[in-house]
Amino acid sequence: MQLDILTILGGIGLFLFGMQSMTGALRELASRQMRAFLSRFTTSPLTGALSGAATTAVIQSSSATMVTVIGFVGAGLMSFPQAVGVIYGANIGTTMTGWIVALLGLKLKLGTIALPGLLAGALAATLSHGTAARIGRLLAGFSLVFIGLDMMQEGAAGFEAWLSPDILPPDSWAGRALLLVLGAGVTVVIQSSSAGVAATLVLLSSGAITLGQGAALIIGMDVGTTFTAILATVGGSLDMRRTAIAHMAYNVVTGAVAFALLGLIVPLLAGLLGPQDPTALVAFHTIFNVAGVIIMLPVTAPFARLIERLVPGRAATLTEALNRRLLDDPSAAMDAARGCAGRIMREMFGALGRSLKPGGGRIPADTTRRLDSALDALHLYLARIQIPADGVHMMNRYSALLHQYDHLNRLAQRLTQDEDMHGLTTDIGLRRPALAFGAAMRRGAQTGGGLTGASLARLERLIAGRTQRLRRSALLREHAGLVGVRDVFELTDAMRWLERAAHNAARCVHYGELAASDTPDVPVSDRMAQVAAGEV
Repeated sequence: MQLDILTILGGIGLFLFGMQSMTGALRELASRQMRAFLSRFTTSPLTGALSGAATTAVIQSSSATMVTVIGFVGAGLMSFPQAVGVIYGANIGTTMTGWIVALLGLKLKLGTIALPGLLAGALAATLSHGTAARIGRLLAGFSLVFIGLDMMQEGAAGFEAWLSPDILPPDSWAGRALLLVLGAGVTVVIQSSSAGVAATLVLLSSGAITLGQGAALIIGMDVGTTFTAILATVGGSLDMRRTAIAHMAYNVVTGAVAFALLGLIVPLLAGLLGPQDPTALVAFHTIFNVAGVIIMLPVTAPFARLIERLVPGRAATLTEALNRRLLDDPSAAMDAARGCAGRIMREMFGALGRSLKPGGGRIPADTTRRLDSALDALHLYLARIQIPADGVHMMNRYSALLHQYDHLNRLAQRLTQDEDMHGLTTDIGLRRPALAFGAAMRRGAQTGGGLTGASLARLERLIAGRTQRLRRSALLREHAGLVGVRDVFELTDAMRWLERAAHNAARCVHYGELAASDTPDVPVSDRMAQVAAGEV
């Protein structure tokens, strides 16, 4: 019996490690496609649910889906109600693991066949790099999943004379409630609902538990997996905490509905598929998650508002999106950095716009201090993002973020040069371009204001042409003795400030647009050469 216990525990360990390796490789292989799919199709809670289900089913990791969604919300690419829709779908997508276990692992018993696959995958992961290494880890993880399942089945077979449904709580309401608590506890301990579901399917196929008992355990595991997510968000951002609470509330609601309908659904599935058939239990898992989505979709908006009231947040800060827990996923971390850079840029543009208008005054010192502090935090966060050596597209995007930060930093320094800004709105020659630049900045300070890098680049060229003419005019006036040398220096300093501020602002928006793309195929340096040549 001791050997059988060790065999079961070893099988669970292999299954857990195999799932971790497989999902990690799938996540890396499909990261760009997953992000593009989520950002393109998540336009409402319904499409969010569909895209969340599809994405999670493919990459076999609801955690990876949640991390991406949190990054999107922090960057302003997705609203919280849309993110709630993805949570719904992710729960459906996780049931795919159960179908793989039930249809392939338990019925076909692929453990022995998977041994050569494990060797091939391990060799590929060890001897190769990049995509080939990821495929090797995927194959090795996939093989370990089935080897682990075989070991669990082998260990469970040794308990057939001792382990039976009679030793577990009876199939009554009280007994089901105890099994639900047991399932939640198992998931909290092993930190994986997939491994818990797999072990439950093995026990059901060996006759150790009934279908009703397995269903109660599955409900508990779905609820238990949310506690892991909540613990992981301690100290995290507001978006992450709200996402975790929404996940828990959704699973509790759907679990309660499924628990209430156990007496109706379980006999029906037992009659259709068989009382000991693992597919009946997986079908139950899928049905109650799909039913949960159908129940919750019509009330997504009030549900999201309830979560926002339960997890209140202070006024959004410039650096709120910089969540250190997203650093494990470079793409999600860059989403967070881009969201922070966008907030800093809009704040900076707003300060410039208020100053460069009729009656505008100096930029308050507390505004510049707040912007400097936010830029320091963004700098530290960008420095902690680790881009894979073969992540060419990610490197191009990261380069765009670094360029955007550099121009934001330069523009922040311009905000403190009050002496150079003096006279921009009072000099008859500079007044018009300065007011035009201020109007553009006020437009850029608004979310969705429609200000583009191309339009700011055109304004920058107009300002450069205008100031060049004014500079020649000022020098001629000084030569004729109409103005003093000091006045000429003040005027040319103001012109230079306006030219450079317009250039920095245009580059900030342009690089922000590049960083918004997951697939900037052309490196930033080459793209800038194309811009300079007028090719794009």
